[in-house]
Amino acid sequence: MDISLVLGLVIIAALGGLAYAAFNFYSVKKLDEGTDRMREIAGAIRVGANAFITYEYKIIAIVAVCVAVLLALIISWSAAVAFIIGAVMSATAGWVGMKIATYANVRVTNKARTTKSLSETLKVAFKGGSVMGLCVSANALLGIFIVFIVFGVALGQIDAAANKTVAESCKSILALFGVNIFESSFTMTLSGYALGCSIIALFARVGGGIYTKAADMGADLVGKTEAHIPEDDPRNPATIADNVGDNVGDVAGLGSDLLESYVGALLSGAILAVELFIQGVYNDPALLRSLIMFPLAFSAVGLISCIIGIASLFIRKKLSDNPHRELNTATWISAGLTIVLGFVVTYFIFNKEGVVDVLSHAEFKAGFVSPWVAAAIGVIAGVVIGRIAEYYTSYDYKPTKKVATASIEGSALTITQGLSLGMISCMLPCVVLGVAIFASYELAGMYGVASAAIGMLSFVAATVSVDTYGPISDNAGGIAEMSYLDPDVREITDELDSVGNTTAAIGKGFAIGSAALATLSMMTSYIFAYTPAATDTNIDYATKGALDYIKLNAIDPLVLVGVIIGAALPFMFSGMLIEAVAKAARKMVEEVRRQFREIKGLLEGEVLPDYKTCIEISSQGALREMRVPAIFCILFPVVCGFIFGAEFVGGVLVGATISAIMLALFTGNAGGAWDNAKKYIETGAIEGHKKGSPAHDAAVVGDTVGDPLKDTVGPSLDILIKIMSTISLVTVKVFSEYNLLDWIRSLTKG
Repeated sequence: MDISLVLGLVIIAALGGLAYAAFNFYSVKKLDEGTDRMREIAGAIRVGANAFITYEYKIIAIVAVCVAVLLALIISWSAAVAFIIGAVMSATAGWVGMKIATYANVRVTNKARTTKSLSETLKVAFKGGSVMGLCVSANALLGIFIVFIVFGVALGQIDAAANKTVAESCKSILALFGVNIFESSFTMTLSGYALGCSIIALFARVGGGIYTKAADMGADLVGKTEAHIPEDDPRNPATIADNVGDNVGDVAGLGSDLLESYVGALLSGAILAVELFIQGVYNDPALLRSLIMFPLAFSAVGLISCIIGIASLFIRKKLSDNPHRELNTATWISAGLTIVLGFVVTYFIFNKEGVVDVLSHAEFKAGFVSPWVAAAIGVIAGVVIGRIAEYYTSYDYKPTKKVATASIEGSALTITQGLSLGMISCMLPCVVLGVAIFASYELAGMYGVASAAIGMLSFVAATVSVDTYGPISDNAGGIAEMSYLDPDVREITDELDSVGNTTAAIGKGFAIGSAALATLSMMTSYIFAYTPAATDTNIDYATKGALDYIKLNAIDPLVLVGVIIGAALPFMFSGMLIEAVAKAARKMVEEVRRQFREIKGLLEGEVLPDYKTCIEISSQGALREMRVPAIFCILFPVVCGFIFGAEFVGGVLVGATISAIMLALFTGNAGGAWDNAKKYIETGAIEGHKKGSPAHDAAVVGDTVGDPLKDTVGPSLDILIKIMSTISLVTVKVFSEYNLLDWIRSLTKG
């Protein structure tokens, strides 16, 4: 299977995914929106979401243009163009996801109203979510196809890498004027694409996360605990803003986030393969082409498998009334088919003349199936991590029930129990990650670790579809409440929403797990990028191992300081995000209290509140507060590199990755457990305690504490470590040669 066939498979998968997404989009849109009141509320949510994401994207566009110009000047013009392609693909996926969510929410409500059927309502919610899932995977692959076909094939960057030369398209604009700082390569073009996806994801996740949690906290703290009115009650001024936030944060932000994770995992393998070849670890050009093609082919069949898995839920006429089981079935079908079809493409890519004979010298211990087995390990690890997240966050299991029971004793014990759960929940996923890393490395070296990352997110279209279904169902419940529909409508949407909280926690587990694996392989590429090429061509890497050639000395004081500072970085970043949410939420709380106090007849339901002001407060707060933390994590590794050099940044990446994994797991699981503990009380499962009781008030406080953790901090941390590793890889060849510390050392030696 040559590269033209693989690229053909990629474009077929991408276009097929987009076509199915378009079909589902218009299938949902043609459904009835329901009553005039439902249409009015849905329209207000749609207008608010459109306005916010338009302003947000304008800010992101300015940052993106500045970064692209710097890349073109210093790195290469091809990296700059690839960066723009990545940014466009990521932004488009987020935009489409937001649009379908604002169309699907009211239609889910109406389906529950007209059919009173949980399974029929589930189909509409999942069909809306599938548009986001399919667009994430298809957009990512379409962008990769463009980058490979234009720069890799047409402009000869893959051939140049195979010949260990530099293609003309890899040069920077400054090189045209005789200022050639360093020689770029195909890895920089691929890294540029990944960086474009990462920057969009970072701003979308941070901005959307601040928006949605500021509105959510304002609505909960004043509406539920002070005024004792139901969730999403039309008398609450923050309800529309809260529902808008679900679309811009939990849908648009989620889509950009998972697309970035997918691209990072996919390209980490290709980037690592090129770096290992350039540095002399792999010496066969035919093997290099196979190593580059494998991530593309595996991801393409993953998307095809997801199309089948997603469709399997819709083609069945009768579904059970267990939404969790039905969603899991679609996911397992996608994952199973990915493994099966993945073996087929692995066979054609690696089991051929000229490649299979050199595999033993590429650390492939199990022959041509080594990368496939490593990818399968990633798939299994992702599923296991997801089940662990489900155990800790679903109210069907003991941990979340304990949090709910603790609420009887007050909010302090609710928070204490949730903190305990979150901390304990970090251990098992890390053990699973550790086993996956070790096993995949033993099978195929660092390329095996990259393959595991690819496997973990190869069926991302299915997992994102399930993830997006959650906020759509949440919005549907809000519309039902504000439209004064029968309580049984809200019961249907609440059941779907509670499953969505658990599936969201599972999705976060996939994201951080794949981020850890992808970042590890990117860090290896980073170290190789500034390490002089091997001069001993007789090194047998099948026995010696690539990592025996490169080292990052952990007891070197400079590296150790970098590890310590890097470990502190995710805590600082998280604190900045929580503070940003708190600032915006404080203004929201003040506004909601003002309206309750000053608008006569509001609490009595005689007049409607001023929803628009609350939407403006969330929008302005999010757009203002997102800039500093987002720009901070982009600049931090670059500034450190130009001051202290490449080894220090290597330490920063190691420390940041380790602590970010723990924090992301802790915040995601603790926040999910607090949220579902509240919902568990609302179901009436604890005798004598229901909505409006002191125990419910305590659970609401716990949920409010968990909101910024699970929906702002946790999802942003996996982006943090990937954007840092990507931007470090892009700029390392510059700051490894030109940094302040080396200059000072040269002066002292002189």
